[in-house]
Amino acid sequence: MFDVLVYLYEHYWRPDACPESDLLVRKLSAVGFEEEEISEALAWLDGLQTVTHDAVVAPSDRASRVFAEQELERLGPEALGFLQFLESAGVLTPLLREVVLDRVVAVPRGPVALDDFKILVLLVFWSLGEEPDALILDELFVDDEDRLIH
Repeated sequence: MFDVLVYLYEHYWRPDACPESDLLVRKLSAVGFEEEEISEALAWLDGLQTVTHDAVVAPSDRASRVFAEQELERLGPEALGFLQFLESAGVLTPLLREVVLDRVVAVPRGPVALDDFKILVLLVFWSLGEEPDALILDELFVDDEDRLIH
């Protein structure tokens, strides 16, 4: 699933630049992605579109958050630490934090590895047509040989 998400991020500047669903599935299949990972990625993106429909990337008041057990299980310690870093750096508003958490829980399997978590955060910004600060953007890049995002 994450490889499909990275491919979409690298090849389409915004989600609305992606072709219609049927054509996109054919293109992704032609590139070599498996049907299951395509389905999981597109379902995840549909959920992202639903959750971010009313989301705005605007400053908001600080809010405390108690994590549910399912969220903690899906996040794992590294992703949770990175989430807290993004919040403390002012990159994620409480609203965007909730969008990210919703999308983490929507991942079929967990816990989400830190590199995969960074991809999810990057895609949340991508779906809103926003780009985080350059220094934070560098932190979100995944340097894995198999998943270069540049």
